[in-house]
Amino acid sequence: MGIILGIDVGGSTTKIVGMKPDGTLISTMLVKAYDQLTSLYGALGNYMDTNRLELSSVQDIYITGVGSSYLNGNIYGIPTHRVEEFSAIGMGGLFLAGIDQAIVISMGTGTAFVQANKGSYKHIGGSGVGGGTLIGLGCRMTGADDFDSLCRLADKGSLKNVDLTIGAISKKNISTLNAEITAANFANLNSYTTEADIALGLVNMVLQTIFTLGVFAARGTDTPDGPIILTGSLTVLNQIDETRDAFSALYPNRFILPHDAAFATAIGAALHGCGSLM
Repeated sequence: MGIILGIDVGGSTTKIVGMKPDGTLISTMLVKAYDQLTSLYGALGNYMDTNRLELSSVQDIYITGVGSSYLNGNIYGIPTHRVEEFSAIGMGGLFLAGIDQAIVISMGTGTAFVQANKGSYKHIGGSGVGGGTLIGLGCRMTGADDFDSLCRLADKGSLKNVDLTIGAISKKNISTLNAEITAANFANLNSYTTEADIALGLVNMVLQTIFTLGVFAARGTDTPDGPIILTGSLTVLNQIDETRDAFSALYPNRFILPHDAAFATAIGAALHGCGSLM
């Protein structure tokens, strides 16, 4: 049996994974390009070359993501199957977390929330706040010109000159909210605020918004305190662990950040070729 490729063609990046029919992950790769088809074929060629694979070794290709609509027919004569994106998000998230039920958050250019029960995947909502928001505002408000430079800038920032905290407006904790909890994003800008502070404030605001919406999404299900799986491109942000710790202290939900979380949707697509694991 040959290998299975899962490809997630997003708005600005393409993620590709190789998988054996038994679900064993071979490797992952991310490629950026100016248009979806260039990104898709560039990712495929790069992946095959890097892993020293021949096209003849590929059994099937499973493709998903918003950019997959630009592709017609098979890729290089290999049977190519389209996978509904929300199914791929849910399946990939559960697989990486090793559980059977959760809210799966996919943090890409925008953000999607999927109620995932093994074998059943329901899109329950989304938000325009995501990586696109971060890059757009970040490049406009700071000297950063892309995602990587914005992340490096944010790593040098401090939230003290950006956000207003509970401790700044109250002498005591408010209910379960301690002094370090954000009361208002960007409400404490002052003459000492630097571009690095602003970059970090944007990262913090986007992550907090996504996590809060994830909690609200879980409350709309029959397991409101259930686990929430974090996936997508924004899981590479250095600040995500700190945000997860803060929300874990506030809410009963378990926030799971699995290994290879950025590739969850591509992995979910590939899993559609592994019948025994669906």
